[in-house]
Amino acid sequence: MQILPPVRPEQSIQRLTQALEPIAEKLKVVPRRRILWMHKNQPQLYLFLQGELSILRSSDGLLIVTVYEPHLFGLAEMLQPIHGHLLRAETESTILRVDAHKARELFHKNGLWEDVASIVSYHTGYLFYRDDLVVQQRTYSVIRNHLEEMMLLPEETRQRVAILDYIQERTHLSRSSILNVVSALKKGGYIDFERGGYLTSISRLPERF
Repeated sequence: MQILPPVRPEQSIQRLTQALEPIAEKLKVVPRRRILWMHKNQPQLYLFLQGELSILRSSDGLLIVTVYEPHLFGLAEMLQPIHGHLLRAETESTILRVDAHKARELFHKNGLWEDVASIVSYHTGYLFYRDDLVVQQRTYSVIRNHLEEMMLLPEETRQRVAILDYIQERTHLSRSSILNVVSALKKGGYIDFERGGYLTSISRLPERF
């Protein structure tokens, strides 16, 4: 049984964003630019405010998730600098950058560590959710899960990101595997997409195909 995505800790995100904004540097980031965790040899936190921002696995560029709502990144890296993933802007985006050591001082001063823990826990929960979508799943199940996920995207994004690109970047499934399933689903009347492979609608997808 597929698990549900974790609930975003909205209030914790808002409190930390409000606390960090006065000491943050505002950045306008162009599409496809990758964002590094270090700036002037100092670890950074990033407050994503507007646009689209993706998290990629550093080892192979696998896309873990794309976010569209305000969020905060770098908390886990501040505590354990593994740097197992990186950030990439998908559209022109507005981001705030904060030195991690200044953020730690502010968290201590204002008693915000519970909010930090809440966001780190959310990120951990999302990794479990994503693994449930792809790990040890049949090819069809992986594609079905991602088609259903695509229908939750903003319409503007679905009109810009083709089904093939969306699934390949997040799963590394072969082009032929994805196209075979997607074509069969369209012939069966389960999905519809525009020229170029832009998803427009899905019916209730079968558990097996």
